[in-house]
Amino acid sequence: MAGSYTVEREIRIEATPDVVFPYFTDPDKMTRWKGKDAKLEATPGGVYRVDVNGRDIAVGEYVEVDPPRRVVFTWGWEGNDGVPPGSSTVEITLTPDGDGTVVRLVHTDLPDANAVEQHGQGWDHYVARLAIAAAGGDPGIDPWRDAPGHN
Repeated sequence: MAGSYTVEREIRIEATPDVVFPYFTDPDKMTRWKGKDAKLEATPGGVYRVDVNGRDIAVGEYVEVDPPRRVVFTWGWEGNDGVPPGSSTVEITLTPDGDGTVVRLVHTDLPDANAVEQHGQGWDHYVARLAIAAAGGDPGIDPWRDAPGHN
């Protein structure tokens, strides 16, 4: 059962919304900052599936896709009763800020404080990598990619 717990993060990226947006919808761009493999069908009802490290697989579906301003998808972990696939929602809002973009991430419906802590750590890790990749840099190989127990 979904809870009322939320993770919120905001970061400014040195790239326009048109450049940043595909990092949430294009599998090749997604895997530059998060995951080993991604299957993304960026239309409402389409698949959101990111294999983070060969063991932790985020699964949901796109709810709203409004380039280059907003993307919303459901979220959960394959084989995880705590946060099952599609049981929570991630809302991404992109706001122009001069030559850059403010990315606001709001992850709602997490079941408890433990899930908030785990997902908060995860989003901190990945939004930092997103900022580098979307600005044209190389975030390098994700140190969590082959590490046990990060989801």
